[in-house]
Amino acid sequence: MQVVNSVVDLIGRTPMVKVNHLDTGSCELYLKLENMNPGGSIKDRIGLTMIEEAEKAGKIKPGDTLVEGTAGNTGIGLALVAAQKGYKLILVIPDKMSKEKIFNLKAMGAKIVLTRSDVAKGHPQYYQDLAQTIADETPGAYFINQFSNPDNPKAHYQTTAPEIFEQLDQQVDAIVFGVGSSGTVTGLSQYVHEHHPKTELILADPVGSILAEYINEGTLSDKSGSWKVEGIGEDFLPSISDFSHVTKAYAVSDKDSFHYGRELLSKEGVLGGSSTGTILKAALEYCQSATEPKKVVAIVCDTGNKYLSKMYNDYWMIDNGYMETPVYGDLRDLISRPYQNNDTIVMRPDETLADVYQRMKLYDVSQLPVMSDNEIVGIIDESDVLLTVFNHPEAFKNTVSSAMTDQLEFLDAKSDINELLPVFEAGRVAIVKKGDAFLGLITRIDLLNYLRRSDQNQ
Repeated sequence: MQVVNSVVDLIGRTPMVKVNHLDTGSCELYLKLENMNPGGSIKDRIGLTMIEEAEKAGKIKPGDTLVEGTAGNTGIGLALVAAQKGYKLILVIPDKMSKEKIFNLKAMGAKIVLTRSDVAKGHPQYYQDLAQTIADETPGAYFINQFSNPDNPKAHYQTTAPEIFEQLDQQVDAIVFGVGSSGTVTGLSQYVHEHHPKTELILADPVGSILAEYINEGTLSDKSGSWKVEGIGEDFLPSISDFSHVTKAYAVSDKDSFHYGRELLSKEGVLGGSSTGTILKAALEYCQSATEPKKVVAIVCDTGNKYLSKMYNDYWMIDNGYMETPVYGDLRDLISRPYQNNDTIVMRPDETLADVYQRMKLYDVSQLPVMSDNEIVGIIDESDVLLTVFNHPEAFKNTVSSAMTDQLEFLDAKSDINELLPVFEAGRVAIVKKGDAFLGLITRIDLLNYLRRSDQNQ
């Protein structure tokens, strides 16, 4: 048990744990727990190194403004170090990033600029290009530029790689990792080339990224797809990238990535992020295909605490088609939060409008069924609350029964899906019953999610 001077001193020297409850074939699989860094990810390492090397070179000094484009984790690593060393920080982040990352960064004092995630490099709104523009237009600002910064791979050459081999007594047959800015792959490539040339480097890549095809077929595509896994996968080759020691790549779907990330938590007790699921899936495939015993290391890039609203949220998983649910062939297939499963958020007639407001905010919903015992007696939505409390804030103390709508129309579970449209056009939510039993609500977004899932399954 040691005491350190600063949280920065806790970066690196992360633990390694053996996988015991997943099918690793004839291999031993070990997890390098980069989620145990103080900022929760492997990017803490490069945040520290890139800032300290810039200081040594006289490029920055405390009080200066740092600018970077990031998928979130590099930003957190930079924010952690910048706060301790006295720098201002501006971060440009694509809008597909989890809200936990954004809340985390803002709480650490970083200024956040959200930009589009649907544009490629070269577009002025692409997060790296926009970060460069902001740096150029901000007096005295320094652009970190992790994708071209040689101090990015240096962090992994000097710390990550030596730690892995030291922890396993220099006996490592393969390391499985993901690629974002290319710092990890380049640092590992340089280290294994010099010290352990027989160690294989295995890339785990999201489907849609160009990197797996580049490694396996030698083809560098200029067309990438889209993926929801955060922090890894690319649509171009960063200038610092060195893939010379990478022998194989696995392309992993979003669905598999999220599933294996959740499986890691349930089976091994390790809370990793979405990229960890990608890496775990690839590592297990590699291990299961091995014809002889090997010691394999998979990197747990970041903590799953940053994805609780996404991959660890059953509703988000279901809405995006990543979790299987019972198929009934009727309107029950559209109910995202079935009442019989205790998933429906409800109000009681004697609760207050303040309670309604808090519950809507907490669960991000705009209408709630009002239940008395197991009978639905009303619906209350944002408009009902607003019309009651506007110019009368004391009315938040009023009961739900005083503001709810009790003139209810129901759809039977066997009703045709087309019967939903008149309900929505009238500004209402669909209340679905089977016989006398209330099953749940169907909203516009539920219908959209259903149609989107149907389209993806065709």
